Amino acid sequence: MKNIRRAIPILMAMLLLPALAHAAGGGGASELVVVADTRVLTVGYMRYFADLYNNNVVLFAVWATVLTAIYGAFLGFLMDFFMSRTGLDLSKRKIIEH
Repeated sequence: MKNIRRAIPILMAMLLLPALAHAAGGGGASELVVVADTRVLTVGYMRYFADLYNNNVVLFAVWATVLTAIYGAFLGFLMDFFMSRTGLDLSKRKIIEH
């Protein structure tokens, strides 16, 4: 019972605080625009992708998909190389399914 009495003012403050902030003149929400900041980019490819993100999101998505596939293939070939160097050859294993 003692804990509940202590918690009531905290709960009331949590409930009233957003209303007080709104009453203080928070105003309505405006449209949020997300852009990449290109002012500080000096490296060519990073500037290219930042400009592409700002101007053509569809082409940026295509680039992201292609680069992700290339990176995945690179990691796959790299892991195959390291596994073959350790003596593990997964291409000659028997797959037994039950």
